[in-house]
Amino acid sequence: MLLKKGDNNEDVKKLQIKLGVDPVGNFGPKTEEAVKVWQRANGLEDDGVVGDGTWNKMFGTTPAPTATPAPTTILVSSFKLDKLKGHIPDSVIAAIPDTAAKFNITNVLRLAHFLAQAGHESGQFKATSENLNYSSKGLLGIFPKYFTPALAESYSRQPQKIANRVYGGRMGNGAEPTGDGFKFRGRGYIQLTGKDNYTQFDKTVPEDILANPDLISGKYALMSAAWFFDKNKLWSICDKGADQGTVTAVTKRVNGGTIGLPDRIKHFNEYYNLLK
Repeated sequence: MLLKKGDNNEDVKKLQIKLGVDPVGNFGPKTEEAVKVWQRANGLEDDGVVGDGTWNKMFGTTPAPTATPAPTTILVSSFKLDKLKGHIPDSVIAAIPDTAAKFNITNVLRLAHFLAQAGHESGQFKATSENLNYSSKGLLGIFPKYFTPALAESYSRQPQKIANRVYGGRMGNGAEPTGDGFKFRGRGYIQLTGKDNYTQFDKTVPEDILANPDLISGKYALMSAAWFFDKNKLWSICDKGADQGTVTAVTKRVNGGTIGLPDRIKHFNEYYNLLK
């Protein structure tokens, strides 16, 4: 259960009736404020979002989810990829058939969820390599574990040195002096990071990825992202539906939180409506 500002459905109407708000079915500012007041009165975090905790305390049960038919497995050749022209780069469209066939993108739901996440994570398919050009202030804010103020000054605006320090000695990388941190920095539309991940992905393609890691930011920018989805069993979440709750669940697995959720939802809806 997840109801928040901008939602419009029967559950919102039920919520509004409970709160004494005009039951129009649209979760607007008045409903959000009423939720916050109710949450405060009932000892809950007053974030104005109705998750399972708020709903269960309010109604004593979680509403039964709307039944979603199991997505139909289709041939990759049946995807309406021409509909995506003008919405995502042609180079990405061209990479979809091989990527889908190799990493279990077997229905429109999976493809739409995947493209929405990969697109958001890469600035709409523009960024394929991690930007580590941080100032000293940025280093202290993002990597406080690895830098003192004096050390941050000596590493400021030096991406190679920064990567070798923050990624050295972990994720399968050698210590800082080996240069593995920069060699195996984040690449691809959903950034593949660390020698361990590069080694695992290397087993799925014919080229020597460890010797040619820039292939991840070029030829395999999309495929490496699909490998991430496949490895982390995200397809089963994608199969749950085309609702905001499913996009949120996928986002949490990709991002570790819900940063950029509205943009991810927007593009999921865009791609799903084009492809279905």
